[in-house]
Formats: sequence, C-alpha cells, structure tokens
Amino acid sequence: MTQPTINDFHTILPMIVLSVWACLLLLVDLFIPKDRKGITALLAALGLILSLGFNLTRIGMESVGFSGMVVLDGFATFANVLLLLSGLFGVALAYGYVRRMGIERGEYYTLLLFSVCGMMLMAQAADLIIVFLALELLSIPLYVLAAFARGDMQSQEAGVKYFLLGAFATGFVVYGTALVFGATGTTSLGGIFAAASAGASTGSGNGLMFTIGAALILVGFGFKVAAVPFHMWTPDVYQGAPSAATAFMSSGAKVAGFVALLRVFSTSFPALASDMNGILWTLSALTMIVGNLIAIAQTNIKRMLAYSSIAHAGYILMAFVSYGNPQVASVSIASGMFYLMAYTLTNFGAWSVVVALEKAEGKGLEIADYAGVARKHPALAAAMAVFMLSFIGFPPTLGMVGKFYLFRAAIAGGYTGLALIGVLTSLVSAYYYLRVVVNMYMREGELVPEREPWLGFATALTAAATVALSLVPQWVFLLASTAVMK
Repeated sequence: MTQPTINDFHTILPMIVLSVWACLLLLVDLFIPKDRKGITALLAALGLILSLGFNLTRIGMESVGFSGMVVLDGFATFANVLLLLSGLFGVALAYGYVRRMGIERGEYYTLLLFSVCGMMLMAQAADLIIVFLALELLSIPLYVLAAFARGDMQSQEAGVKYFLLGAFATGFVVYGTALVFGATGTTSLGGIFAAASAGASTGSGNGLMFTIGAALILVGFGFKVAAVPFHMWTPDVYQGAPSAATAFMSSGAKVAGFVALLRVFSTSFPALASDMNGILWTLSALTMIVGNLIAIAQTNIKRMLAYSSIAHAGYILMAFVSYGNPQVASVSIASGMFYLMAYTLTNFGAWSVVVALEKAEGKGLEIADYAGVARKHPALAAAMAVFMLSFIGFPPTLGMVGKFYLFRAAIAGGYTGLALIGVLTSLVSAYYYLRVVVNMYMREGELVPEREPWLGFATALTAAATVALSLVPQWVFLLASTAVMK
C-alpha cells in the first residue's frame, strides 16, 4: 500500500472549487434580474458538476493536508460523490418549485452550495475541530433554507426550531470534544486512538472522561441523523420547510452525519466498542421501531416521509453497531455506505414527486390528495410506486439490496436480534408506504402535477437508477467497499 501524499490544497480541491464558485455566484447573482433567477440555478448546477468532475479524478488517490486535519481517501471520495449528487438533485427540485411558490431568490442556491461545502469537509475531517467547523458550515445554511418561505409561518417555525435544537446539539459535540481532548491531549482522530491505546496499556485514569466525551459526540451526531430519541425536531421541520429544501436536508445532511459518525468512531473510538455496542444496538432498534410505528398515523405526506427518514436512520445504524469488530467492520461500513447511496436516490425520487404534486398554500400534501394520480399521470404514479417499494425493501429495487447487505452485516456481527427487528419493522412500513400506492391506483381524484423539465428529469433518473442498479448491485457494492477506511 502506498503512503498518502502530503498536499494541503490537493486534498480538498473539489471543496475549494465549490466554495470559490459559491462566493462568485453570490456576486454574479446581484446582476441577474429578479425574473431570471433560473440562471443562478444553472450556474449553481454547473459549479456542482465542476466539483464532481474534480472529485472523480481523485478516485484511488490518498493524501493528507493541513497537518493531518483533513484527509483524502476512498471513503471521502465516495461520500463526496453522494453529497455532490445530492446538491445537483437539490437544485433540480428547487428550480421550478421556488418560482411556483413565490420564494425565488438567488441566495437559495448559494446557501445550498455552502451547505454542500460543509458536508464535503465533514466527509474529509480527520480532526474533531474540523468536524465542528464542518458541522456549522453545513448546518447554518440549512437553518436559513428551512425558513426560506418568509411569508409562511410554518416555515418560520421550522427554521427557528431547527436552529435552536441544532445549536443545542452542537453544544454536545463541542463539550464532548473538550472532554476527549482533556483525556487524550489531542483532537486528531488518529491521535485520539493512539493516546487511548497508550492510556489503556499504562492504566491511565482518564477513561471515564474519555467515554463520556465519546457519548456526548454520539448525541450530537444522533441529532444530525435524526436517531431516536434525538428526532423530535424532524417532523415539524420537514413539514414546515419548503419541500425542495426538505428534500435536500433529508438526504445530504443525513449522508454527512453518518459519514462523520462512521469516520470518528471507527478511527478514534474502537476501544470503546464494548461499551458502545449496547447503546448503539438500542438506538438502532428504537429508531426503527419508533419511526415506522408513528409513520402509520401520519396523513400528511411530508410528515410521513419525515418519520420514514427517522426509520431509515435506524437501518443505517445497524451497519454501525459492529464498528469495533475488525472481522466484520469493513463489510458493515461498506453496507452502510451502499445503503446511504440507495436511500439518497430513493429519497430524492420520492420528494421529487411530492414537489411535483404540491400546490400553493400547502395543498396537495395530504396522502388522500394522491388519489387518482395513476389514471391521468401513469408515469409519475409508477415512479412513486417504485420509490415506495424501495423504501419497503421490495425487489427489484435498491432498497431491497441495501437492506439485504445491512441485515447480512448485522448477522455476521452477531446481532441476529437486531436484524430480526429490521425485518419486522420493514413489514410494518409496508402499511404506510403502500397506502400511498393504493391512493394513486385505487382512488378517484383530480390532482394535477406540475410539469417542469428538471423535476421530471430528476424523477425519471432516480426511478430508473433505483431499479437498474438493483439488477447489478455487485459493482456498486464494490465501489462502496473501496470506501472503507484503512
């Protein structure tokens, strides 16, 4: 294995390109007329494509930068591809939506780009200080996007709730970082592992401080990925925020949160696996159970997808429970990364249908409003049916393959009971997901979707990918396997 090169700017070049592009876009937008902000969207998409191109050229490369505080490896490259695709889908969903809802302003796209920059920095962070900075960079634009519909009280409420609870959760990360630093004398992820290992061999008395610090960091990440019991903000924020912004935060922020969680704990805290396994098992089980059961009672499609997002956080956590077992850790992390990819495609697809059917003043957001969609718009209904089946884990969809890999990893790690809970909760989820399909195909209604080229393209692409990639999942899982940290 070749040693990573040391090159500061090479290591984070795609993020530098995107951040500079976002700054320039903020200035260029001043000269774009108010009725032509679609140009800003196109420029934002171009910046994301450019950054994605630079990121793809780094496949297989490894380097470290800024005194080891950021790292470029297969894990970061795979995660950055997902994050940049999330940004592109976020722009596609917002392009017509913000105009239709009367909230079209160029700042929307600039905020989205800065949030993607924070997510990419999170994926490459090799120091807890960088993790904190990345967390703030990705979160603050999301707080603004949640409240972007200034004339809508629900949007204002969503922004305030997300900001207050997000700031509160960030405090846990900061305090946890302080305790870990106090116990080990470093914030470097590799340095923390080395100090903890040395402390264990010499009998250092800082073990309790170290464990509490790791637990507090877990709480902060638990909020970001919407794991139970740190999920209470999710339904209200998802419902109140503009749907295009909700789609972006429900995918991009979740990917970034899990990527950071996997890197921090796999790199710094493997020695605490015996202490954390029970906690992680409980978090995963509770998140799957609570998310799926409460989703049954939802009549609003956005709240249903919010609890769906919570439930899927529980499934992804299954891949994390075995992080301290070197025999299965690699397969578990690869399974988690694969499922993050499957969830991103499926989730954006489902939200694209929600955006297409949403009308002004919140109309078209009840599940009952989806009645009769299949009769007049069969392609849109078929796409939504694919996404609902993928959420359940029904073949031939990526959701089925992803859950297979997750359950297999859990069983290999000795957590057969957790895998059984995952199977049973997936069966429960069939009730509320299929309710959407039943309304589209077996009820009468008159809801007319919006016809927007970018939105239609995003819907078709995600639906096709959800089915097509499930037929050849081996090479996708192989790519996910290259994302395992060495």
